[in-house]
Amino acid sequence: MNFPENLPLTVSLLAITFFAYTHAATFDIVNQCNYTVWAAASPGGGRRLDQGQSWSISIAPGTTQARIWGRTNCTFDANGRCQCETGDCNGLLECQGFGRPPNTLAEFALNQPNNMDFFDISIVDGFNIPMELSPTDNGCRRVICNGPIVEQCPDELHSPGGCNNPCTVFNINEYCCTEGPGTCGPTTFSRFFKDRCPDTYSYPLDDQTSLFTCSAGTNYRVVFCP
Repeated sequence: MNFPENLPLTVSLLAITFFAYTHAATFDIVNQCNYTVWAAASPGGGRRLDQGQSWSISIAPGTTQARIWGRTNCTFDANGRCQCETGDCNGLLECQGFGRPPNTLAEFALNQPNNMDFFDISIVDGFNIPMELSPTDNGCRRVICNGPIVEQCPDELHSPGGCNNPCTVFNINEYCCTEGPGTCGPTTFSRFFKDRCPDTYSYPLDDQTSLFTCSAGTNYRVVFCP
């Protein structure tokens, strides 16, 4: 995902504090799956969510690489370290950094140029849990990914608990787009994901059909298993 860079800003500390207080976005994260999901957010940490439970976090304006995802089949040792089948973040319940593929991602860049939020659902890191991402105000569109990806996952991408992404599996530019625009495009694998979740990022440069905007100051709802 290629979010725009922040605009330069020179304001007083008081103005920054007031701006953050009035424009921080609230994210309500809800587990509607019939199994436990260990929700994760960067920034934000992590939380165990049994079926029907929810968790609310606030993310400051100007945050450019926010992610929310779910972890599955987590087990904890006597020291509180966890190991999750999908989405694991270095054995921590309170995530610091990003999760291990495969994991379905809700991604955000908040209060960017022209006072806009940018958001998407991405399966560039693979897929583990169906997800819905909905702005709760300002009349902006929702995004949903609940196609039968795990059930129909190509053999090459099969992974315990999910469907992996081809970059992780093959680690070449055709799938990773590490050499920049013009060096990669849609592939058989990305089309598999796109056919089942048309509004999602299916490969790293899939911006034109997968990146959405809403006015800064909008609040959001993320639902596992909508």
